[in-house]
Amino acid sequence: MGKTAGGQAREAAAGRASARPAASRAAGPRVVRPYQPVEIGRGTKMGLLPEGRQNYVVAREDYAGSVERAKGYAGDSIRPESLSGGLHTEGDDALYTGAFRTGTVPARVTLRIDGGAEVEAGMLRLPGDPGWRTYHAFGDASAAADTGFTVTAYAEDGGVLFEQRFGGPPPD
Repeated sequence: MGKTAGGQAREAAAGRASARPAASRAAGPRVVRPYQPVEIGRGTKMGLLPEGRQNYVVAREDYAGSVERAKGYAGDSIRPESLSGGLHTEGDDALYTGAFRTGTVPARVTLRIDGGAEVEAGMLRLPGDPGWRTYHAFGDASAAADTGFTVTAYAEDGGVLFEQRFGGPPPD
C-alpha cells in the first residue's frame, strides 16, 4: 500500500441524502493511541498521528518509517461536516481511506464502488475529542480502476449524516 499522509485528499462538502433503515452493527469509531499500528486487513496497518490536521498513514511495510515521514506532513485540511477520500491499489487490493470531521459521530460508515456492493468501513479515532476520524474499506482493484466510489455515514438511528462521491465519471 505504501505510505500516505491523509490519503489523496479530495475535500468535499457534505451532501445530505434520504434516511435509510437502521442496520447499525458498529458502535462508532474505534479509539486508538497516537501512532498505534492498527491491523486493518490484508497485511495493512493504519495509524493516526496527533501532529497536523487529520494526519494518518497506511502501510504494508515499514510502518515506523511511514509514521516518521508523516510527522512532518500537515495531513488533510478538511472543513467541518466534510470528508476526504483516497484510493490505494496494490495487486488485486484496493484500499479506500479518508478522514472526516462531523458534529455527530457516525455509528457506521459504508463505501459503495460504482456498480458494486456496499461494504462496511472500519473507523478509527484518537482519544479525547480531536474533532476528526478516519475510515477504511477494501475492494477489488479491478473494479476500482475506472470507477468512482461513494462514502456514506449513518447516524445511530440509521439516518444518513452525509454522503459524498469521489472519482470516476458521473454515475448513470
